[in-house]
Amino acid sequence: MVILRAHEGVTSINTPTDSQQDHAEPRSAPADAESSKSPFAVFSIAQFRWLFLGNATFFLAMNGQMLTRTLLAWDLTGSATSLAYINLVVAIPMVFASIVGGAITDRVERRQLVLVGQSLIVSNEIFILTLMLTGYLEFWHLLCTAFVAGCAFPFIMPARMAITATVVGPDKLQSAMAYAGGVMNLSRVFGPALMGVIVAQFDYKGAYMLSIVLYSSAVLCMFGVGRSRSGSESDVKKGLFDDIKQGFSYIRTNRPVLLCLLFGLVPMFLAMPFQSILVMLAEQAWGVGESGMGTLMAVGGVGGLLGSVWIIKRGDSPRRVKLMLWSTVAFGVFLAIFVVTSNFYIALLPLLLANMCMSASQTVNNAAIQLLVDDNVRGRMSSFMMLSYALTPIGVFPMALAADRVGAANSILGACVLLVIVVGLFYFLSKTLRGLDASVTAKAAATAAARAA
Repeated sequence: MVILRAHEGVTSINTPTDSQQDHAEPRSAPADAESSKSPFAVFSIAQFRWLFLGNATFFLAMNGQMLTRTLLAWDLTGSATSLAYINLVVAIPMVFASIVGGAITDRVERRQLVLVGQSLIVSNEIFILTLMLTGYLEFWHLLCTAFVAGCAFPFIMPARMAITATVVGPDKLQSAMAYAGGVMNLSRVFGPALMGVIVAQFDYKGAYMLSIVLYSSAVLCMFGVGRSRSGSESDVKKGLFDDIKQGFSYIRTNRPVLLCLLFGLVPMFLAMPFQSILVMLAEQAWGVGESGMGTLMAVGGVGGLLGSVWIIKRGDSPRRVKLMLWSTVAFGVFLAIFVVTSNFYIALLPLLLANMCMSASQTVNNAAIQLLVDDNVRGRMSSFMMLSYALTPIGVFPMALAADRVGAANSILGACVLLVIVVGLFYFLSKTLRGLDASVTAKAAATAAARAA
């Protein structure tokens, strides 16, 4: 097999990247068949182990610092409006930078892009820590660094997803994404808890010192991953906006990818915004206040983790459509049961199950998209997937307006009913969605054959 390196200015004849050449791990076919049955088979790939460890430290710091920044902004201003500004300056650049970030991911060496982006995050944290140590920190400094982080994440996340897909291959991709989702959900629980303890026992400086160590560890882990670059020399010669336009054109002409992207948006816009009015629900329905809110967040994180574990134990089964559809419907049903349950502690069980089902649906949906797309547009497709998370706050406005009029519980309940209806319409009106399993299987087989050639 002839492999020519793209970063040396030579076009690649076959699709394997530098990472596949430099870190190839040949094994016999019987050994592969036996090991692939294990839910831990993906960890036999050394590069994925480094990616997994880097993900763990990165998301632990990221989720922990969300709480730290919120507490610090409140202490600096004493205004609830400041908390909205912190979230706004992160969300706005993510919306616009996501589109550009995906195109750039498909043009440059991906590992280098992740290293630069994560190093920028480390510099951000060092900057705030320095201002705290010298006594010059002001609220506008937090806004500036939050804006920089919002610009960096849309470059880091698509590149990491594209690298993961290249490293593990189509046969282990769903398991790999389930592990990545599990780490994210686990960090939602332990990240804020860890930083909360650090702030309470020490101060904000200790929290920022810890975040610098964790972010720096994520940077170092990337050196255990080989170089990864897609596309050819002719692709790089195109203009950036031509690449962005090509990404939209690819989605328009590839109906299975389009349907997966649209289906993934449905729960993110209709029901997932419930998290933003959860504090209102906690007070109106159960009167549990801040302590109850912390319990609800922790249970949600554990539920998301269990959803990832469920997909890992299930393995890379080709039956994706039914799992994706029914787990999304179950998310809406369990969420509805959660909001109408009068006892707070009993309500925790349907909340846990709702988050478990949502995590499973997202994992399967994301894996299907990664299996369907070509490697030369993988970064752009990953950025479109990330765009749904950046746009989710838009869904908060109608739910919040409804909550002010009819109450938080009725607002969320209405969103759950609408979600189930829309999912049903998707299935019955879309022949492409019903035939998604066959499309994914055919594309995965073609990709595996190209890798083995």
